[in-house]
Amino acid sequence: MHGLTPRRLLVAGFCLALSIGPAADVSADDKSRGSSFGGFKNNKATAGAGGSREISYSGDGAGGGKGGGGNLSTPVNWSPPPCWYAPTYTPKQLKEKVDASPYSLTGQAPDNGGHKEETDRDIRHMYSEGEYKDYNLDKQGEGKFWAAVPNPGERDAAKRESCTRLPFWVKNGERPDVENAISPEILSRLAYARITVPETRVELNPEDRQTVNLPTWVWLDEGRYRPLSVRASVDLGGGEEIWARTTVKPDALALRAGTEHATLHPSSGECGVEDDGRIGSPYKKGSGKKAPPCGVTYLKATPGGGSYALRSTLRWKASWEGSGGAGANDLPTGEFGGRQDVTVQEIQAIN
Repeated sequence: MHGLTPRRLLVAGFCLALSIGPAADVSADDKSRGSSFGGFKNNKATAGAGGSREISYSGDGAGGGKGGGGNLSTPVNWSPPPCWYAPTYTPKQLKEKVDASPYSLTGQAPDNGGHKEETDRDIRHMYSEGEYKDYNLDKQGEGKFWAAVPNPGERDAAKRESCTRLPFWVKNGERPDVENAISPEILSRLAYARITVPETRVELNPEDRQTVNLPTWVWLDEGRYRPLSVRASVDLGGGEEIWARTTVKPDALALRAGTEHATLHPSSGECGVEDDGRIGSPYKKGSGKKAPPCGVTYLKATPGGGSYALRSTLRWKASWEGSGGAGANDLPTGEFGGRQDVTVQEIQAIN
């Protein structure tokens, strides 16, 4: 909390106080959705530890990385914001949070310097007698209080805490005109961050030991490397929701032979997607020494029984669509690479 202004101290103290106990019952299917706020540890404030429970995720992209895969490299300017605002508390839940805060339980506020009394007094007055009368309990079911949500993927604690508005009331079905209020675009970025792709492991022919001057055919299993998507949505109440679906699909495969004594096919080492969606082609009997559409020809055997590190980086093209017609088809490309050790032998001909 070092360096926070008095206003941010007030907000941070309140948000931290709200962290004690869950915002709502969380089902077994909801375990991946973290807490909305931070907490206390040894009587000191700690940074937020999770994302909004109000965001639901679905789609085959959430499981595409099984067996050694992972998240794509984050494209420039396509990561989620460090924090955002989302519908979080009903009037009843907000009142329970404040009533159960450390202020009520211990009579002490977080260590916010000379702002302890101000934090306690101003916040309680705001929701009980000030802007909101009795926490808007008479409007239960008509809307929710939107609250700041720290991005669990943001490493900079100061940035995670940069959304400084106190929880504010929004009617069902509406989205506030507030900077960083959850939106289809933010959801598309959160969905992108959830996508996991398979490890990049190419098929080879010859499958085992390679031979000097004999082309090695390289291709991807098209059944495994296919378009993947994740949908993220937020219920605005009143039967309304905002949503975004981010989709990635294989775009190109970049090969690096692991030695300068090799020829790449094509010479650029960039194997594009064919019309039928394949990248590279399996070896067909009778192709002999024909140059493959995607592959490598090693010109020198691996010394001393060692191996070359064949590196393959699969690039995934991203796009997204969302509620209200939002979306974009041309987004930065993400990457996921892999390495396979290959041994190259030299066959001596006898005349």
